[in-house]
Amino acid sequence: MSKSVVLAEKPSVARDIARVLGCHKKGNGFLEGTQYIVTWALGHLVTHADPEQYDNSFKEWKLEDLPILPQPFKLVPIKQTMKQFNAVKAQLNRTDVNEIIIATDAGREGELVARWILEKAKSRKPVKRLWISSVTDQAILKGFRELKDGRAYEHLYEAAVARAEADWVVGINATRALTVKYNAQLSTGRVQTPTLAIIATREKQIRDFISKPFYGLQAITQEATYTWSFGLNNQTSNFNKEQVDQVLQKLDANKVGKISSIQTAPKKQPAPPLFDLTELQKEGHRLFGWSAKETLSTLQGLYERHKIVTYPRTDSKHLTSDMKSTLIDRVKAVDLQPYRAATNSILRSNNIQPQKGVIDDARVSDHHAIIPTEQSPNMQDLSDKERKLYDMIVKRFLAVFLPPHAYDQTVITLEVSGENFTAKGKTVRDQGWKSVYQQDKDSDSESTLPPVEKGQTIDIRAITMTQGETKPPARFNEGTLLAAMENPSAFMAGESKDIIKTAVETGGLGTVATRADVIEKLFNSFVMEKKGKDIYTTSKGRQLLELVPEDLKSPSLTGEWEQRLTKIAKGTMKKEQFMRDMVMFSKKVVTQIKQSDQKYKHDNITGKACPTCGKGLLEVNGKRGKMLVCQDRECGYKKSVSMQTNARCPVCHKKLEMRGEGDGKIFVCSCGHREKLSAFEKRRETSGGGKVNKKDVQKFLKQQDEPQNTAMAEALKKLMNKE
Repeated sequence: MSKSVVLAEKPSVARDIARVLGCHKKGNGFLEGTQYIVTWALGHLVTHADPEQYDNSFKEWKLEDLPILPQPFKLVPIKQTMKQFNAVKAQLNRTDVNEIIIATDAGREGELVARWILEKAKSRKPVKRLWISSVTDQAILKGFRELKDGRAYEHLYEAAVARAEADWVVGINATRALTVKYNAQLSTGRVQTPTLAIIATREKQIRDFISKPFYGLQAITQEATYTWSFGLNNQTSNFNKEQVDQVLQKLDANKVGKISSIQTAPKKQPAPPLFDLTELQKEGHRLFGWSAKETLSTLQGLYERHKIVTYPRTDSKHLTSDMKSTLIDRVKAVDLQPYRAATNSILRSNNIQPQKGVIDDARVSDHHAIIPTEQSPNMQDLSDKERKLYDMIVKRFLAVFLPPHAYDQTVITLEVSGENFTAKGKTVRDQGWKSVYQQDKDSDSESTLPPVEKGQTIDIRAITMTQGETKPPARFNEGTLLAAMENPSAFMAGESKDIIKTAVETGGLGTVATRADVIEKLFNSFVMEKKGKDIYTTSKGRQLLELVPEDLKSPSLTGEWEQRLTKIAKGTMKKEQFMRDMVMFSKKVVTQIKQSDQKYKHDNITGKACPTCGKGLLEVNGKRGKMLVCQDRECGYKKSVSMQTNARCPVCHKKLEMRGEGDGKIFVCSCGHREKLSAFEKRRETSGGGKVNKKDVQKFLKQQDEPQNTAMAEALKKLMNKE
């Protein structure tokens, strides 16, 4: 009997598919049943060859070799996962297999993962496509009943290859040119460099900002404070102090005002839209200070392991009309505390219907918004982060089925000697969707207005001048940087309206799937750093922007690329045409770098010599602490100097910094507290009931260089916070 090979992207998804399809026989890198063989990648198993794999002479980086333009591109298995590639290849080429079912992530990169494996394995068997947005048993079964013809996704694969080849041609050549020309590790790319440029632009806005004082007036009565409003637009702030002084002098003599109007208008506020990935990452940072990468990896766990949310890497905030029949089951799946009041209210309705605009087929591309699946969670199985993230998704989902938040907005106008002062109040008529967010009740507690009538005269206790200063724009944090990457129009001065529109319409810088990785890469290459939650460019980053050709800095470049890649995916543009332009662009960029007469200066040199090559060591701020790095890129020596840990100071409870090495390691706090590692271990054993031993502490310290929070770090964090 002939069989079908099902190729999943990750082992966890493969196991779920295998269980649903009844594939229980374990093999070397696969699971087999009577009809299906389920195997898996580990993300990408195949990638583009490095330059030296085309020609050994490219091993040494030389300007005269650039640009390197492979024709054709060569695919190679990734060394670290070669064993699994061979296991997959063996299954694809079995004589009893007559069909391949691609079950990788349903998107451009998922298509690339699978097709590259098929190409490298020289598989020419017919292909079908499993296209699903959640990995519940129900979704998998439905997906297998509705398998698509693989040929329908050929253009999507072409677009994915075009993206990969263009990034190689531009990224590798520009990076090699910069690195060799200036003998410094300078990396550039069509998304990371414009992102860095956005941060630098914001820093310039802050530097150039000149603060201006502004003034206003308040009339204070026995029961309320009224704010002066003037001009056609009822402004409340005036930059002309003399003018405000004149009004104040005019009013000073008059201690009585008259209620000239009381206006009450009913208002309705709809629930916020459902989450796409970027919006969820922004909210995760706003509420909990999570990095974009942290939110995505936590979300991936909720999707793959727990199966309680839909596909994470989506850029849509809408649902499709064919999902209407599933909505009642999704509401029932979250019918548990603390959502029961909301779910009961929704389920009592005869017609479960989300608010207007939520269901919109035209605004869903590959995947719909992130919402709960029809599977109920076991809350005990979720980590603290997973619970918080799931809570955010569930509340957004339930909110769109509830009535609008309804309130009366009242504006009282008090007239004093011809000048108007206003007081605003709000009376909630129906909490509506806000009832889901019980903890946010305080957001509705606007000042209660006094009971007054039109024409009534009011005694004024005082009229005072208020003063403030205009503030510069805020520095970026990870949440606001994600928002700027999504919509970079404010940082595209001088570009045509069409180009700005294109950059925004095509999703801005990068995609929802890549933005977190781009931000991590910018930190890890030391071109930007964090101070608290704020992001700053480093000297290296600022110099890189001086040295990179202008075209590589503009957000319009990636917008134009994405627009053309979308056309390739739709079959309205040929990949070859796009690649010809990319080759021309790459040649232009390399020529500009070669001809530049600029210099790169290491201004973070320490005076210490590299123990490997003897050249000067640079001090850089990694995401988790300070490091010493050899200035010679070919040497590659690096060493940690100090690192931020999750351990808390016993004096002020701030996070402790770890310095030194070996037995000389000490914890240091900004408040002045210092503690040897041995004393730290002893204190932990005493206060933590022996839960954290010396071995655990050492393991924890080794893991501190990793950007993601490890399980040990989380455990230590909880322990330290108990004090």
